[in-house]
Parts: sequence; C-alpha cells; structure tokens
Amino acid sequence: MTTALNVGVIGVGYLGRFHAEKYAALPEVTLAGVADIHPERVRTVARNLETEAFTDYRRLLPRVEAVSVAVTTSEHYAVVRDCLEAGCHVLVEKPLTATVEQGEELVDLARQRGRHLMVGHLERFNSAMEELKRLATQPRFIESHRLAFFKERGTDVDVVLDLMIHDLDHILSMVSAPVREIRAAGIAVLTPVVDLANVRLEFEDGCIANLTASRMSLKSMRRFRLFQPEAYLAVDFEAQELTVAARKEGAMGPIPGVALELRRFPKEDVLLKEIYAFVMAVRNAQEPPVPGESGLAALKLAMEINAAMRKARV
Repeated sequence: MTTALNVGVIGVGYLGRFHAEKYAALPEVTLAGVADIHPERVRTVARNLETEAFTDYRRLLPRVEAVSVAVTTSEHYAVVRDCLEAGCHVLVEKPLTATVEQGEELVDLARQRGRHLMVGHLERFNSAMEELKRLATQPRFIESHRLAFFKERGTDVDVVLDLMIHDLDHILSMVSAPVREIRAAGIAVLTPVVDLANVRLEFEDGCIANLTASRMSLKSMRRFRLFQPEAYLAVDFEAQELTVAARKEGAMGPIPGVALELRRFPKEDVLLKEIYAFVMAVRNAQEPPVPGESGLAALKLAMEINAAMRKARV
C-alpha cells in the first residue's frame, strides 16, 4: 500500500479553506496541518478538519512534503521561496507572484531544488475548456468576457491579475506565436487600481485576441470564444457548456453546411480536480499540468498589458 502524501495549506482564508477541505477528502493525502497568521481562523479550520493549526507556517514545513499557498499575492514570493527551500512541492494560487522578477526566481529555485511548482489557474480544469483545447487546431480570433460582481476579496491586485489572467493563460496555452502588439485600456472605479480592462492582442502568426475583464459588473459572465478555419468553438464556464459549429457537407441546421452541436458537461468540483492533479504529479514524479513556467508566462503578459495601459493614459 502506498504511503499517503503529507500536505499542508498556508493561508486558510476564503480560498485556502477550500484547499484544505479538498486535501482532507482525498484518500491519497494526509492533511498534516494548516497555517494562517489569524489564530482564531486557523484553529477553527484545523478543528473542523481534524488537523493541527500553526500561526507560523515555517513550523508546518518540516511535517509536509507538499503545500498549497493561498496567502495574499504580495506574500507569495517569500512564502513559496521558504517552502521550496525547505524541500516542499508547491501549488500556489494565481498570480504566481507580484512581480516578474520574483516569479523568475521561484521558477529557477524550483528547478534547482527538483521540486514541483504549480500555479493555480483553476479554469484549466473545466471540462468544457479541456474539450475546446482538444479541438483547437489553428486559432485565428479569440474573444473572452470575464465579468464579476464587486468583492473586496482579490482587490490587492488589479483586474488583469485578478481575473483576466485566467484567459491569458488559456490563450498562451493554445497560441505558441509571440505577441506582436498590445492595445489596452482600463479604469479604476472602486479601488486604487484598474477594475475594468479591455485588451487587444495581436500575435506574430496573425491570431487576434480581444479580452474584457470587469469586477464591476451587475451580472456574472465567464465566456470564451475561438474561431479557426472551418470551425467556431465557445465555452460558457458557468454553465459548463461547449458550443461547436463546424463546416460539414450536407448539414441542415440554422446555417446550411454547418453542423451545430451543444455539449453539456456534468457539474464538477474543479478545485478538487486541480488539487488531485497536483497530488498525482508529486506522487508520480511527473510535471504538473500548470507548471511554474506557464504561470510565469501569464504573469509576464499581464504585466505587459498593465504597462500598455499606463502608457495609453500618459
């Protein structure tokens, strides 16, 4: 019988608490402890999950082989660095770090220490998006809309790093050509940083991507559309649906010669899928599905977009 993997969670606020719950539910894992600087919060989570509480995460590290890091973005660098140096594999929530330089250092450190560094780009694990990527062959035009209600949580970073970075990660995983041009505009509404952003990316291979992200919306929307030769693919993340429209001789749908299909996927626990993938990568010594290099690439593009917005406002 294979020994269970000892894991911990650092930061058990809104999102970290869910990480701890998922680990506790996996038979392949022993949740060895949770850490948070807020004593009452960490004790409550530890008591509910029958594990040990720590207010200093450094005391947790000798007890675990792998950790989730779900602290404030500004603290990612220091905490993840300590975890890697202690020999732990790390799943860190997106964005990877607050700066590109910090991200580069962590990716290098993980490589030097032979540890897995995975970034929590959660929607990689949505079954509808997984199927879209399987069908995507030559993206020519991509459009994404990610609109959310305003919440104080997550406002330590701008909307590009908070929300749009999900779609930047999707696009970079499908378009291998370098970005040739960035046009970006954004405004701050309720926070000191950008809360609403619109971006146009042009890639060296001619692919165009238009992205809109807002945390000031009166309705929630998470949709991604891709056009390529002979086909149109669209994901509704919330409904977990994929629409496929493809040229097919003799098709008699709303558009003659085009077969239209709506694929619905069962509701799933996407966070559990992500955490299970991380655990299996560690146990099997395989590269995680969202390695640090991917998180760093999304972070770099997000920072270039923010720089383009600042330049446009001058």
